Amino acid sequence: MKDTRSYHFTEFNTPMGAFSVAVDSDGAVAATAFGDERALGGRLRGADLVRDTNRTAAARSQLEEWFLGKRRDFSLELSLGGTLFQRRVWDAVRRIPYGQTRSYLDVARVVGSSPRAVGRANATNPACLVVPCHRVVGSDGSLTGYAFGEETKGLLLEFEASRFGTPNGRLRSYSAA
Repeated sequence: MKDTRSYHFTEFNTPMGAFSVAVDSDGAVAATAFGDERALGGRLRGADLVRDTNRTAAARSQLEEWFLGKRRDFSLELSLGGTLFQRRVWDAVRRIPYGQTRSYLDVARVVGSSPRAVGRANATNPACLVVPCHRVVGSDGSLTGYAFGEETKGLLLEFEASRFGTPNGRLRSYSAA
């Protein structure tokens, strides 16, 4: 089903390539994506996207601070939609501390469900980084599943584990411009 709403978006460069964020008319984050407008639109089921750097400035600023290693948590309003269960999973995922991981089973215990159901809800998270679904791993520590690839998931976890954000030299230097 096509989303007929309009969202404001911006796109910017990060150490991991292009990153996009969309906000609703109140400035609440509706979706984020590694990639350009097309990647972002896919997460919003084809909603209309209008480029607007002013309305997305607060979200972009916090995301850039995260990539600079100056921010660990986000204080952004969210407008993610989803079912009641998905939102419960996403809320639990948001409580996973920066630099740490939890297994799908750990999250399942928090929300009173199965690891498989948590995995599905995590896979439908429209706001990567803001809802840090990359922090959810397999019970054996494996990097199972990530919408933007397991390599990106691994880089995000390495980034968080490093105080300087340059683990193993795999990330490019970054300065928000």
